[in-house]
Amino acid sequence: MSARAGIVVTGTEVLTGRVADRNGPWLADRLLELGVELAHITICGDRPTDIESQLRFLAAEGVDLIITSGGLGPTADDLTVETVARFCGRDIVLDEVLEARIAEIIKPMMARYSGPGAPDFATVRAANRKQAMVPAGATILDPVGTAPGVVVPGTPTVMVLPGPPRELQPMWHKAVATPAVQQAIAGRTHYAQQMIRMFGLPESGLADTLRHAQETIPGFHRLEITTCLRRGELEIVTRYEPDAAEAYRQLLELLRERHAGAIFSEDGSQIDDLVASALAGRQIATAESCTAGLLAGRLADPPGASGYLAGGVVSYSNEAKVELLGVDAALIAEHGAVSEPVAEAMAAGALRRFGADTAVAITGIAGPGGGTPDKPVGTVCFCIALGDGRKITRTTRLPGERADVRERSTTVAMHLLYRALSNG
Repeated sequence: MSARAGIVVTGTEVLTGRVADRNGPWLADRLLELGVELAHITICGDRPTDIESQLRFLAAEGVDLIITSGGLGPTADDLTVETVARFCGRDIVLDEVLEARIAEIIKPMMARYSGPGAPDFATVRAANRKQAMVPAGATILDPVGTAPGVVVPGTPTVMVLPGPPRELQPMWHKAVATPAVQQAIAGRTHYAQQMIRMFGLPESGLADTLRHAQETIPGFHRLEITTCLRRGELEIVTRYEPDAAEAYRQLLELLRERHAGAIFSEDGSQIDDLVASALAGRQIATAESCTAGLLAGRLADPPGASGYLAGGVVSYSNEAKVELLGVDAALIAEHGAVSEPVAEAMAAGALRRFGADTAVAITGIAGPGGGTPDKPVGTVCFCIALGDGRKITRTTRLPGERADVRERSTTVAMHLLYRALSNG
């Protein structure tokens, strides 16, 4: 069996659902990449007895590595390091070098606070001294924020990481490189991992293909396949030992043969990044009704978006469509706001208004009200218009509640846009 790990996510705010757990899934993916089997993810509050019970549970399960996230701050309820030290049978000691390092991090932060009631530097430094208390013999991971991480060697080895993902994620690679963690995961299995992304294929269609693959591909049983429907797209992650590469090659050929039109990425690239690359040298404008700016937000997410995103219009009302995009009021009266002619007019208006060479328009009924027998809730019309006169216009019916319809509309729009840009 491969090396095994367990994850303990701490924090009462996570346990109660006020804050969503982003660290558990992210760490699970990183362990998978390393070839380390994940035994359990547990979530507990900030009480030391609860944290320690989770540590003892995972140790009893025989894991080689335990990863904790959260509870490394300067406040009284941040007790993870102290609890881990007790679990590992180690004293807590003050690391003076680390204390000085934390003080240097805090100093520029203090410049933001002034005026009556603002704490002085000495008071804040004393409060943060707690973060420099570490288990004896532990390897210290330099802070990304103000909280250092630690790796405590032993059986199992315990990796203690901060709670904020922006601090945890950069610290992960340093933690994995420590001798204690490398020794703990030395028995891991070395896997290859591939991801294929599809759009426009129902899960049932993929399931039928995988059943066929199981019956026809030698060594298929050696492929560990995980499928996930996310944002209306299918992700197929396949993990396998290197000597099973031929089975994966045959699976990929079968997927290409049966679903070539649905595959948009064979290397895990996301549609947002593919669209961003395809927009290089272009200027795009958006005209959104039911999505109210969600698509423009997605287009703006990748770094460098200012190079191609000209702007967008949220034309939620009919009046906004007429006044901001130049849509003919008679067109709306004849066909309705949710119609292909209006979507095309919105896209044309966006091209004109921003002097762009690419435009995307979305108009639809997100619900829960507003639907009719002819245009039920979930009906959404799209238009991709290019400056050379080419355009793609589609109407689709999207499932789900209001938030689902709005989010999936942006996914449909991104794929239509990528198709338009990829066809010359």
